[in-house]
Amino acid sequence: MTAPKLTAQVKAGGCASKLSPKILDQALSRMPRQSNENVLVGFDTADDAGIYKLSPDLALVQTVDFFSPIVDDPFTFGAIAAANAVSDVYAMGGKALTALSILAWPASGDVDVLEQILKGGADKLQEAGCVILGGHSVNDPEIKFGYAITGLVHPDRFKPNAGAKPGDVLLFTKKLGTGVISTALKRGLADEAHVQGAIDSMLILNRATAEAMAEFDVHGVTDVSGFGLLGHAREMAMASKVTLDINANSLQFLEGALEYARAGALSGGLHNNRDFVASCVEGTSAFDDLFYDPQTSGGLLISLPESDAVKLERRLPAAYRIGSVRECGIKPLRIL
Repeated sequence: MTAPKLTAQVKAGGCASKLSPKILDQALSRMPRQSNENVLVGFDTADDAGIYKLSPDLALVQTVDFFSPIVDDPFTFGAIAAANAVSDVYAMGGKALTALSILAWPASGDVDVLEQILKGGADKLQEAGCVILGGHSVNDPEIKFGYAITGLVHPDRFKPNAGAKPGDVLLFTKKLGTGVISTALKRGLADEAHVQGAIDSMLILNRATAEAMAEFDVHGVTDVSGFGLLGHAREMAMASKVTLDINANSLQFLEGALEYARAGALSGGLHNNRDFVASCVEGTSAFDDLFYDPQTSGGLLISLPESDAVKLERRLPAAYRIGSVRECGIKPLRIL
């Protein structure tokens, strides 16, 4: 008997399985703020990772990310989970160092499938130069997998989401659409070539982007993942106390993404993102669904001066302009 597909065994795939940002925001707003001079970045600004200062020239970068299967091939799922987890360290301008596995797996599950998931994750982390030290597992009927990642960064050189400045250019480094494509896959609607295109994008580490950013005057960065482009752009705008202007016609989409969005392949995570973020957005476009689409192992949204943007574009051919930063307006985000 053929084993059921991984995506058929879960309610939502990849970062679309994240908790609604509205629920998370309500809970975190009630959390007491920590007072520790060594905490350079905590959860106050909804940044991609925490930063803890160890010494004048060394700080820890810490993050955790795990989710349910977004593709059916177990090795590929493990690799995507790893690429997604280390991306938060890259978004902070750090170098990934060690990893701890996080696994939810049904006791009756196929051990050979589990082995392939673990091998896929290990293979991608080896590419990242990140060492697996151990992990933790629980018996759960719904599969989930990911990593807690520890990295290093200089305490004066990390890249927060709170640094965007008026006059900055906004660059983005990947195409949008992994959420609608994975939803189409789950519903049996996706073309194999479109799925492979999404997989190829999700498997690309953001390490080269992080290394290139270190050479320029980058003001703010965020990893675009489960809360969608506008969800993470909102976090950057509010943390930086600015408004981000997004040019809808500048956005690039994975092949098939527009068609699947129009066909209604919209995840629950997309609707949750829209419900939470839409009140912060001025203007609309024909691509609104994809602006809220949960991304898995997505690109980095980078805010930097025009002169440096030109240079970074030369270094990173995949990076492209999607807007600019201005003084804080009526709402944190504006669609042009």
